[in-house]
Amino acid sequence: MGNIGWSGIIIVAVLVVLLFGRGKISSIMGDVAKGIKSFKKGLSDDGAEQTQTINTDTQSSTESQSSTESQSSTEAQPSKKEDSNLENK
Repeated sequence: MGNIGWSGIIIVAVLVVLLFGRGKISSIMGDVAKGIKSFKKGLSDDGAEQTQTINTDTQSSTESQSSTESQSSTEAQPSKKEDSNLENK
């Protein structure tokens, strides 16, 4: 009872064509295709935007790490004035 064979699908297709006509069906299918293309384009644009964001975040974290390392190495080396002050005491 619930099984629809090829003959049932063909009958439904013929009824749809008779009700809507070939022109209307082709325009609907064209709109569906445009929607799918737009969706895929949106996904690829979003993926490219995320990649750029990740690259930007990586570059900024690398720059902040290098600046932190240079500051810590500067702080680790005492200046000549501090050395002379320590020797005088």
